[in-house]
Order: sequence, then C-alpha cells, then structure tokens
Amino acid sequence: MALFGRGKNAKLTSEDPSVLGQSTKKRPEPDKSGYGRAQKGPFDASEASTESGYVDLGSILVRPTEGLQLRLELEEATQRVVAVTMDLAGSSLQLQAFAAPRSEGLWGEIRAQIAQSVASQGGTVEEVEGSFGPELLARLPADASGERRSYRAARFMGVDGPRWFLRGVIGGQAAESHEASAALEDLFRHVVVDRGESPLPPRELLPLRIPIEAAPHENGAGHGQHAPHTPERGPETTHLG
Repeated sequence: MALFGRGKNAKLTSEDPSVLGQSTKKRPEPDKSGYGRAQKGPFDASEASTESGYVDLGSILVRPTEGLQLRLELEEATQRVVAVTMDLAGSSLQLQAFAAPRSEGLWGEIRAQIAQSVASQGGTVEEVEGSFGPELLARLPADASGERRSYRAARFMGVDGPRWFLRGVIGGQAAESHEASAALEDLFRHVVVDRGESPLPPRELLPLRIPIEAAPHENGAGHGQHAPHTPERGPETTHLG
C-alpha cells in the first residue's frame, strides 16, 4: 500500500550540500523536529555510540530488547530491503528512513499526503500531539466484504533529523493504546539513523541491508535479540520514492 510518492518538484538544490556531494562538516544542523530531537531521540549516527548493543541494518540501527523480533521487508518489484519491522508483545513498529533537505523538514507535507491517501481509501485520520510531535492516527479499511466494514488502526510518527527523515508506523493494539505503545515508543526513541555521505535527492529511501551477523552475540551481548527473519514483502510497506 503506497501512501506517498516523490513530488514532481523534488530536485537537487544548492541549499542542500549533502545532495550535491559537497562538504557539510562545518555547517550547523538546525533542529527541525520541534521537540529537541538531538537530546530525546531518535538519533543521528554522529550523536550516539553504536559500537556495541545495536543491530546494524545499514541506514537504521536498532537496540534489541527482551522479546523483540525483527523482520526485513522486500519491495516486490526490485527485491530490495525497504523496511524494518519490529514485532513486540503483539504489536509492531515499521521503520523507514529517507534523505531530506538540510534546511527544511518533510513531516508536515507528508502528514498531509498520508491524510489524503487514507481518506481516498475510505479511512479516517486524526492528527494528535504525541511523544515525537504531531502524529496521525489512521483507521484503514481492513475488509470491505460483508455488511459490516472492519478497520485496522495505524499510528504514523515522523521525525525530521539532520539530512534525514525517519518514519515509524505502529500497528496492532499499541496503535490505539498509549500504555501498550510505551515499549515501542522507547525502541523508536533509541533508533539511530546513519545517513551516510552519498549524494541523494530528498525523499530517496536510505539503503537497508541484512546484518552481517544476524545471530545473537555470545556471552549475553544483545540479550533478547532474535535473528531477523528471511526478508519478506510486508503488507504495510510504504515508501517515498
């Protein structure tokens, strides 16, 4: 289910040296999140130590916790890994990271696109203030057959970081229960995004990969970690490209 696509006016601009491959070391990064992301997470690779205790999935690094299972999802047409899904206690958190301009965030525009797409599918959407700023609680048609129509809830979170945008979608009971979502929110808060230095246009999906060592480390390192399942095409995979 594709919820957003790259706009026709998405292009390389001189205001975003990262896109043009220019040096960005001396330029300060503005806080585009609105809630102090650099102190509260999710974090940029330059802000957090991931040498131990994290699962390296390329552009996204996640911190294992007890009972967590990871799934890597494939795009059917290209067979590339396009999303990471974290299953915990009967709920899920899907993660995707994208390239973004240096000077402005993407989340405001993307929220409007999601709301429009949900409405076009016969669903409803409500904007609420969450732990990471504005969020969307969507109710999407799950089964149109029969006299009564069923819905499934999905909670869309978005965070604008330095030259990247991280999108999280919570599904299951945690999508409608703040108590049930606490553990998934904590996982989202500790995600680390590695943007890399490759020139990429805004909204380009940052590359993901199967970890080199998928099995749990010995001697207790990575406690509670499960090896990622064989990559699959997830039913809720969405992308900006």
